[in-house]
Amino acid sequence: MTPLSTEPNADLMKSVNRRFVTGVTVVTAMDGDVPRGLAVNAFSSISLDPAIVMVCVQRTSSTHDCLFREDHLAINILSTEQLDVVGTFAGKSDDKFRELDWERGPFGSPLIARSSAQMEAEIRERLQASTHTVFICRVVHAAVTDNVPMVYGAGKFFDGGALTPLG
Repeated sequence: MTPLSTEPNADLMKSVNRRFVTGVTVVTAMDGDVPRGLAVNAFSSISLDPAIVMVCVQRTSSTHDCLFREDHLAINILSTEQLDVVGTFAGKSDDKFRELDWERGPFGSPLIARSSAQMEAEIRERLQASTHTVFICRVVHAAVTDNVPMVYGAGKFFDGGALTPLG
């Protein structure tokens, strides 16, 4: 094991973070009449009752300012059928929704078809954390499908339904 220095550099931190297996999400919001979104792996549930979640978004992201202005956002937990969607939302395209099947949720946020699960959340707090903003949100709508979730680890995407127990 490579020992950590007191000040790890960005490359080492990327290697460390790739060891953490995570779900794959796309966070979306409306910017007036224009849907915006980005791939986010810094998503977590904070509380079940009340239903509180958080997402972290880099402040230089083209979607950040839209999220900062809006009252609601959507978190689309991607399925194994959506590898194409990951590529689109991880990129810098001006119109990521052009060839995407989506609809507005009950609170107006873009919900992406074929997702494993979706939720809309009211943004309650915006915390500045160095290069990112942490959005603390109360879930106001949620839906689950039978589509198997996608997971990410070690720089690769995997079928979240094919996980096998250890031990």
